[in-house]
Amino acid sequence: METTLYTALPRDSRIALLASGGVDSSVAMHLLVEAGFRPDLYYIRIGMQDEDGSFLDCPAEEDIELVTLLARRYDLHLEIVDLHQVYWDRVVAYTMDAVRRGLTPNPDVMCNKLIKFGAFEERCGASYDYIATGHYATIRQTEDGLTFLGTSPDPVKDQTDFLAQIGFRQMERLLFPIGHLPKEEVRRIALEAHLVNAQRKDSQGICFLGQIDYNDFIERYLGTQTGDIIDHETGEKIGEHRGYWFHTIGQRKGLGLSGGPWYVVAKDVEHNVLYASRGYDPKTQYGTIIETEEMHWLTTDPWLWTKTPSDSPLEVTFKIRHTPDFTAGRLEHLPSGGYQLVSSVPIQGIAAGQFATIYDPQRQLCWGSAPIRSGR
Repeated sequence: METTLYTALPRDSRIALLASGGVDSSVAMHLLVEAGFRPDLYYIRIGMQDEDGSFLDCPAEEDIELVTLLARRYDLHLEIVDLHQVYWDRVVAYTMDAVRRGLTPNPDVMCNKLIKFGAFEERCGASYDYIATGHYATIRQTEDGLTFLGTSPDPVKDQTDFLAQIGFRQMERLLFPIGHLPKEEVRRIALEAHLVNAQRKDSQGICFLGQIDYNDFIERYLGTQTGDIIDHETGEKIGEHRGYWFHTIGQRKGLGLSGGPWYVVAKDVEHNVLYASRGYDPKTQYGTIIETEEMHWLTTDPWLWTKTPSDSPLEVTFKIRHTPDFTAGRLEHLPSGGYQLVSSVPIQGIAAGQFATIYDPQRQLCWGSAPIRSGR
């Protein structure tokens, strides 16, 4: 299996680089220039706006200032692309709909699918040979000539789970100049190149919120509604909450209950009730069977590629949240549609709406992902 690197491309390749103002995309830009390419830089502006059109916070201004300085230093074309409205229509609407239905959404997954490699492709990216980003992922070619999304050698920074919903045509045109490097090496390159943001901290949280607290944002658009917290074991009321939409399965903090720790183990959306279980390792937190919707396969159906009969389980590794750890399991088709993932070990906090991301047993290839339907 071979990792496709940017250095193997023709030097006249037209490359658009998504610049965020962070160190990762900046080092990606630096490496491309050092290799003889002249990428055009694009900053996608998707910051939250108030009703009067003013931005609720201003992290974009600092980002744009840093990207502008880098563009001037390397004499590269820079364009600011305002995708705020399409982001609101596609990603924020998805997030609010999922939260209303009691699900746990993943806006960052949908941002990659619908904005960075969706709306941007429609607006600008289609005229380029490749789109480069600062993601920690790789593109890999198998011996039989298939192209796959590959994991990063830095398991802590690996971002393939955030990319597992993009389309194959999007994926095969992607470049990840830093994807084969550990984070510490990226920082070292930034320092040696004297990049202005070499010491800048990594961004945290959901991509569209900036410095806005997630619960504050949810309250702004969904409000509050007092409901009961019920002890899952005894059925007794043990407290109250401000709305099921502020909580997710497996959550420990923010319940305001004494004598804990307490964990959210179930939600009754219709009656606005949370069920909690107490203990440092309550069994009610865990499950070994995860049911999903239909899988989005990035390259091909792995049953076909591995020549496994469709009625046989497929040995896989997987993640159900962003983590450096992979879990071994078996994936099988459900007669009613969708898939069943049987974990080799109990999994904590299986939340409907999150994505189950599927990898090969060697943890090198990301095959695809699907929204979780339920866990038990």
